[in-house]
Amino acid sequence: MIAFTERGLSEPLQRTLITICVMMATIMQALDTTIANVALPYMQGSLSATLDQVSWVLTSYIVAAAIMTAPVGWLATRYGVKRVLVTAAAGFTLASMLCGIAHTIEEIVAFRLLQGMFGAALVPLSQAVMLTIYPIEKRGWAMSIWGLGVMIGPIMGPTLGGWLTENYTWRWVFYINLPFGIATVMGLIALMRDLPAERKPVFDWFGFLALSVAIGALQLMLDRGEQLGWFDSTEVWIELGVSLAGAYFFIAHTLTWPTPFVPIEIFKDRNFVIGLGFMFMTGILLLASAALMAPFLTGVMGYPIIDAGWLLGSRGIGMAIAMLFAGRIMTYSGPRPMLFAGLALSAGSLYLSTGFSPDTPARTIVWISMVQGVGLAFLFVPLNTVALSTLPAAFRTEGTATWTLIRNLGSSIGVSIVIASLVNKTAVMRARLVENVTDFNQGLADPLAAPLNPATETGRALLENLVNQQAAILAYANDFKLMMVLCLLAMPFVFFIRTPPGLLRNREAAPPPDAH
Repeated sequence: MIAFTERGLSEPLQRTLITICVMMATIMQALDTTIANVALPYMQGSLSATLDQVSWVLTSYIVAAAIMTAPVGWLATRYGVKRVLVTAAAGFTLASMLCGIAHTIEEIVAFRLLQGMFGAALVPLSQAVMLTIYPIEKRGWAMSIWGLGVMIGPIMGPTLGGWLTENYTWRWVFYINLPFGIATVMGLIALMRDLPAERKPVFDWFGFLALSVAIGALQLMLDRGEQLGWFDSTEVWIELGVSLAGAYFFIAHTLTWPTPFVPIEIFKDRNFVIGLGFMFMTGILLLASAALMAPFLTGVMGYPIIDAGWLLGSRGIGMAIAMLFAGRIMTYSGPRPMLFAGLALSAGSLYLSTGFSPDTPARTIVWISMVQGVGLAFLFVPLNTVALSTLPAAFRTEGTATWTLIRNLGSSIGVSIVIASLVNKTAVMRARLVENVTDFNQGLADPLAAPLNPATETGRALLENLVNQQAAILAYANDFKLMMVLCLLAMPFVFFIRTPPGLLRNREAAPPPDAH
């Protein structure tokens, strides 16, 4: 698959340098999924675009990355991991520069499409590299470092994007990738070499096209659904129908074709299949909770966008701290206790989040967010280590590509579900609260409620704002509770996870874990 170059450098040093290179690639791609979000209003004004047009800056990247994640495994098997990874990193860096110099909305959407196409390979191939260059007893630590970049990137993206946009221009949201991209390409060329491929698979065009249609149509539906009123829109129904048709043809073709696009062999591994379900759920928790907290902090609690970004970043701090130790802990405790702990901490933090209100102190938000970050880290590290360690090396690139695709789908579907639920529950809760705004409500007769007198224009306005705020608080609490229930329902499936041979250390004889 891959090996170190013969440059006179020791193997541990080359391993460390390759780790730095692939981590830069991972962080670049993970950051760019969210870093442009807060810059959209500035792009809209600068490029004279409509709100619908500028939203394609996000949509084009997401759809392109989703579609092009699918063939990453085949490309790496056919042409070599190093060649594909270097090409992807170079293309991503070039596309980032083009996004920064774009002068029209059409140009930036086209360049973001290009950026998503090249960026799709960075995360799965960087994971495959980390799993290959580290022995099994050190893969827990390796997946801790890799997972840190994957999970913190989307969380810290809005904070970094907001800071760059406010202090420089929105173009620096893309220019920041250039030095890291160039360093990544040069480092990978110098330090890695490809081994001869064990097999040269024939490309399954029908399977690829069917899967691409299914994923592309689904991503478009999820991204556009909120703007179009979901199933009140003909476009959403068409996209759903196309996605289901593509999925049907892909599954039927995969089960009957002798050399399918996604090898059937990877689904014979029990850890991998169960892990896919857990990773889908982790994708929901990772981005859906962030998608809820950002508007809650700014819209309900009244924090400025920069302050809200720092509060959201506290979850990333919790992840970073936990991931420094998660790999070591797992080599002694095994994956099951860590998965239980991760689910319990995530469920507990989500339960506590149901009590958030404008009166909640910032310090409370910070420590609850950090607990959630620790929980996500305790889920992410054992899943990435256990589910992929037992796959045959010949199928590892296809496995990591499928792994990334499932996580991204979980994130997309999760965000769409919680936002749709939020909109629906806000309307329902508001209707229920309005029913109590009557002359018979003793609370409104209290002298302390005099400013809320519905008989005056000012009172009606204040009462309207209060009702809307309370309805939103209840709707957000309902979404947090929904994700908490998801964590609790997942707990029994932990028993189906097997510990790969060689993962656990001999507690009596083993030396201290080597951080390298």
